[in-house]
Amino acid sequence: MKPNPALSDALCWGQQALTQSDSAALDCRVLLCYVLQKPDSYLYTWPDKALNEQQWQAFQQLISRRQRGVPVAHLTGEREFWSLPLNVNDSTLIPRPDTEVLVEQALQLAQAESCILDLGTGTGAIALALASELPSACIVGLDKQADAVALAKLNQQKCGFHHVEFLQSDWFSALGERRFDVIVSNPPYIDEQDPHLQQGDVRFEPLSALVAPEQGLADIRHISEQARAFFNGSGYLLFEHGYQQGQAVQDLLVALGYQDCRTVKDYAGNDRVTIAKWI
Repeated sequence: MKPNPALSDALCWGQQALTQSDSAALDCRVLLCYVLQKPDSYLYTWPDKALNEQQWQAFQQLISRRQRGVPVAHLTGEREFWSLPLNVNDSTLIPRPDTEVLVEQALQLAQAESCILDLGTGTGAIALALASELPSACIVGLDKQADAVALAKLNQQKCGFHHVEFLQSDWFSALGERRFDVIVSNPPYIDEQDPHLQQGDVRFEPLSALVAPEQGLADIRHISEQARAFFNGSGYLLFEHGYQQGQAVQDLLVALGYQDCRTVKDYAGNDRVTIAKWI
């Protein structure tokens, strides 16, 4: 390819280079927009505009790193979730679209002034998405990892929400006497032997945020047991989990005394979020 290609030519080159990605076209657009610091519409408006040498070199380097499997979100340092532009890094999970199902279900159950707890908050995506829709709610996000808490606080400042609090805590350990109406969590739920851990973006994410013993159910069990003491009398518990875990999570919750258990499917039609009520 000639030096300094047009935007359309650069996109074609990038797509051909990313033969191992199932989202090559999208990856290229996101990375080229990041290099240009322009919105996606710019690529369609100015397809014949040539990259300068610095931009072309930067784009080639990003495509090379993407070829090695580095997630696009790590390359750009940002991922949109619930229309919020969130900073991301390799200390936490990258927010995924299916997690928005958890947010949707929590919003259906929460009241305007509910107290809501987000366990294992990571980037703060779930807590901040809820905050964007519930400006009068009291929302707390907890994470065991100090780096994750720092990142969540940075995203809080970026979004400008002042009714969210992020704390470092080993699950419930830092809460004291605080009580909640809704508790949500996207905890580690992947089985330690799952072969998917060696594939895709998860290779670059912390295992501590992905895997759990007991075929991925250990942290869900622990949270379910402990959460009963942290409800404001009664309340709702919501988990994101694996596509094959819906019934197992329901059975676990029923055995612990929760009621009205049900599982909601994600956008691909897979079991993704299980909800239960503590009375």
